[in-house]
Order: sequence, then C-alpha cells, then structure tokens
Amino acid sequence: MSIYLHDIPLSTAQNHLRTSLEEAGLWRVLGSETIPLDENALGRVLSEPIWASISSPHYHASAMDGFAVIAENTSGAGPSTPLTFPIEAESAHYVDTGDPLPEWANAVIPIENVESLDQDNNITPNIQRPASIRIRAAVSPWSHIRPLGEDIVATQLVLPSGHTLRPVDLGAIAASGHQSIQVARKPKVAILPTGTELVPIGSKLKSGDILEYNSLVLAAQIKTMGGDPTRYPITKDDFDVICKNVADAAQDHDLILLNAGSSAGMEDFSAKVVETLGQLLVHGVAVRPGHPVILGIIDQHGKKVPIVGVPGYPVSAALTNDIFVEPLMAKWLGRRPLELPTEEAKLTRKITSPAGDDDFVRVAAGMVGGNLLAAPLSRGAGVITSLVQADGLVLLPSGVQGMEAGGKVQVRLYRTKSELERTIFCIGSHDLILDLMAQFLTEADRRLISANAGSQGGLISVKRGEAHMAGTHLLDPETGEYNLSYIRRFIPDVPVKLVTLAGREQGLVVRRGNPKSVHDLKDLTRPDVQFINRQRGSGTRVLLDYHLNQLNLSADQIHGYSQEEYTHLGVAAAVASGRATCGLVIAAAAQALDLDFIPLFQERYDLVFPQEYANSQLLTPLFDLLAAPRFRAAISKLAGYDTTQTGNVVLND
Repeated sequence: MSIYLHDIPLSTAQNHLRTSLEEAGLWRVLGSETIPLDENALGRVLSEPIWASISSPHYHASAMDGFAVIAENTSGAGPSTPLTFPIEAESAHYVDTGDPLPEWANAVIPIENVESLDQDNNITPNIQRPASIRIRAAVSPWSHIRPLGEDIVATQLVLPSGHTLRPVDLGAIAASGHQSIQVARKPKVAILPTGTELVPIGSKLKSGDILEYNSLVLAAQIKTMGGDPTRYPITKDDFDVICKNVADAAQDHDLILLNAGSSAGMEDFSAKVVETLGQLLVHGVAVRPGHPVILGIIDQHGKKVPIVGVPGYPVSAALTNDIFVEPLMAKWLGRRPLELPTEEAKLTRKITSPAGDDDFVRVAAGMVGGNLLAAPLSRGAGVITSLVQADGLVLLPSGVQGMEAGGKVQVRLYRTKSELERTIFCIGSHDLILDLMAQFLTEADRRLISANAGSQGGLISVKRGEAHMAGTHLLDPETGEYNLSYIRRFIPDVPVKLVTLAGREQGLVVRRGNPKSVHDLKDLTRPDVQFINRQRGSGTRVLLDYHLNQLNLSADQIHGYSQEEYTHLGVAAAVASGRATCGLVIAAAAQALDLDFIPLFQERYDLVFPQEYANSQLLTPLFDLLAAPRFRAAISKLAGYDTTQTGNVVLND
C-alpha cells in the first residue's frame, strides 16, 4: 500500500486544485471593499478601474514664475530690439507657478528672462510688482503653460482593475479626483502549526525541542502576496484537537495552511483531518523539496474552504507556499501571479536530481567574466539559511536526473542585475573570515558570495573562469609550502595573484571536557573514537592525509574517515551533536560552538585572484579591506588566527 494517496506530477496537482475550486465557485476574485485613499492603500489591488472624474490640471496653469502675455505681441523682441509691456490687463500680468492663466493670455515669460522697470523705466529689484517689463526675446504660444488636461483628461482610464498600487499610483488617483477606491478584499489565511515537539520562539530549548518559526515565515509570505494572515498557537499532535482547530479556522478564513503532519508517520494527522472535515484532493506531489503536500477542501456547514497541508521542513514549507498558494492568492485578488525574471546561467558544480520529480534547486548567483553563474546551495529541506542565501531558483523538470558542472540552466532570479554585477563570487575552501569579509564589504556596496567546494575545487573553478577568487590552503607534502605547487599543477595557464588572507590554527575539536581523552591523530585509530572528516579536495583533508602519512597511519584505521562535511562549522556541529567524537577544524569553529580545541598545526590560508579581475573596480574594495587595520582587528578577535601576513602578495604572475 502506498503511503501517499498519489504521487502525482506538479502540474496535475495544480490543475486538480484549480478544477475543484472552480466547481466550488472559489476560483474568482473573492470580493471588494471601499477604502479611503491614503498611504494604507499601498499594495492593495484595484477591483474596479480608476476613471478620471476631473482633468489635471483642470485649468490652464502657469508652469513658471513669470509674466503672462499674449505671445503674438512679443514678436520682434531681440537683444538689440527690446519690447516693453506695462503691467496691466491684456499686456502683462505676474503669475506664480500653478496660478491660473488670465483668459486673455496664451504664454508665460519666465521671470529670469525679463527686466523689471519702475515708472521712470529704470531697472528695479522689485521683480514681482514692477510698473512694466522689458523683454529681449519673443515667446511662442503656450510656452511655459500647463494646459487643461495636460496630465489627465476627465473620463480617461488612469489605472485598470487588477493593478497593485504603488506610491505614485496614489497621487495619480488623487489627481484624477478620487477620495476612495474599490480594492479586492484581502484573503484571510489561517496558519496552524502542529507538532508536539514544537515550542514558541524565545523558549528555553531542551533536547528534542524545535522552534516553531514556519508560521512566521508563512505569514510574512502571505502578507507579501496581499493576504491577511492569522497565526494560530501551536497545536500538539492530537487528532481531535487539530480537527476542532481546523473547523474553527474554516468559519472565518478563506484558506487554511495546516503546517506539518503531512507525511505518513504515526502522528501525521493532516491527511486524515482533511478527509474527516471535507475532501482530500491530493496527498503527495512529485516535487522536491515539498514532496508530502496535501491539498483539499474543508466543508463545514455549507462553507467550503481550501486547505493546504504544508510540510514541516522550512524549505519545503516556503516552497509549497510559493508553488500552490501564490497563484491562488493572485486569482482571489484579481492580479497576475508573481513572475520572476529568468536568465540563463552556468552551473558551477554537478547536481543530481530524482528522475520522477520536479526539482527546485536554490542557487547563489553572480556575474563572472560577463557570464551569469549559479552555485547550488545546500539541498536539505530543513536548511532555512539556503533560502536566505539564495539569489535564484533553478527548476530541473521531471525526467532530468541532474546536470553536470558547466551545464546551462534557467534561473528565476530574486535579485536585480545590478546587484549581481556588484557581487564578488568566491569558490573554494571554507573559512569564517569570508563571512566577516562579506559583512565589511557591504559598507563598500559589494556582495561577497562564498560557495564551499574545497581548495582544489576553488582552483578548478578559477581554471574554468567561474570565480573572481578562490580560497585555498593546500600543503605540498614535498616542500612544506602552501598553494604554489597546486596553482602550477591545476591552473598553469591562468595568470593569478596570490594574496595571504591569514595564518590559522588547525586542530581536533572535541566536546567540552574531552570525554574520550583524545589528544592527537594517533587517537583517531582507537575503536571508541568516531571521526568526522572534510570532503575530498579540501585543504583540511590534504593536511590530515599529510600528517597521517608522516605518522605511518592508514585512513582505513580511522572510524569515520569517509564521513564528510563541507565546512569547519559542519564538522564542529557533528561533534557538538554527538554524531562524532572529534574532527579536524580551525580553532574559530570550536570557539563558535563552545567546544574544546586541541591545537595541532599552523597553516596559511590564501586567496587566489585571476589577474583579469585582480585590478578590477569590483575587487578594489576587497584589497582596500585587506589593508585596513580595523579588518585585521576584527579577524584577531576570532580564535586561532594570525594577521601578521594578511594582505601579503605571495605571487603576482
């Protein structure tokens, strides 16, 4: 028996929901309301078009401070043939900007183009109330005048229905003579988080507790979409209580988002709740992340309300809202669904994808060498930071089992082109200083995006022209030197600049008190010690292998040698959680997670810059930062770093 009713294609699920809503009479604008024309109208969607009830301006208005005249009377005026006009009707009349034009006038001479004269025809400083004026250039009819209806003509269409109001729109509506407007009623959305393990934000956490913040994210999304969200308190995993809360929410809401419990575990009640209170349409959609989505319609006392069973993982929850809820909100509000700008980009590394699912991949993006690059972020459905870091979204459709590095993909961009052009793209070894550098560079209007691919991966990215810089700390076992031999091996034909970022300390990270009494690499071979390693190609892995070889220790002797993490913080987190006894990390990673650190090695971490970017305007703020005392002082506050060589140029091909 399948654990889901159906694992159906995304398009089929969307069409099934739409058809059911049409049959229920819910695939339409929900209604409209009249609201005052004020700043609170911003972001609302017009349910009726705006037709101008007055013209703007509604009279012939002066566009300048100056003198109203009859244009034909100024003919012949020139530098050597000035003309003088007395200040009187049908000759010249002073007007301020916006004043009505006298009925007899058809032009305005700007005040700076006239000479003001007193009664004796002498120039006077009284430019607003002279006896007469003298001009030395003719003006054409309707010069410096805003004619009636120049901006808006009564009865014309100002804004169509379905338009989402911007600040400038409010002014146009006011100018066309309206004090109130008809807008689509905001859909009311109930968000019900469920789960016995959930605790509110601010709770003191114990093992097994999970902070409930999905409802916060979902509510903010709904608000951005134009809806009116209501966040309910956490409901424990009790079928009867969940049923009651859903039934209560259905009474005065247009949509229910039932968060978590959408899978098929013992306490996953969402599908059964929907079946009990109405009709279950879909349980399980061929989409990643967000596979166990539930779609249904609650039917209580003759009122039908759609319900979405939202998966509990944060990334799945947010994506489910975007895929299924945003189009529904757009229909209810009478606006177009959100359409992100799409650009072609090149993948920086290989990604795999389930063959039968539509796979949404979050990527960091940047412009390198005139090409848009997309670096896949962590795929975990619980990794909410991947949503924060994402610059765009790539859809690998069902039937595509992945893409190779360098493959062309379409990216739905969250950021503007100008933001991407100010982005410094770094691929290579992970280091905490890069996060610090990213913060400092925001002050110089730069974004630094780091993709953790290991030191060797960074050099390969430089070779492919996929990075502005790469972080590396590769030890040559024959010479004891860092990075130079690897640059010659991996990128011999790419002129580069090699600059030291910092010296740093590597060692073993263990839990507080070092319960297993781990002291050096020899202890890694003990049967009671579980190691957690860095990925193949990382500088830390190379460093470990070098010293294991020096000690005549085999990787086969180490439990967990093949278990990998892509960052120092990932290794430290594995130790902090008890998943591993120890791992090789930089001291700052141990400090960050309040773990004990056993120092073993000193190393040098460098930045590799292709010469075509080293002297570019994009990277100028970064090199300025490397020389800044305050940046070095900030690095020194992190454990295990030495800034005496920071900024030193090691190689400049």
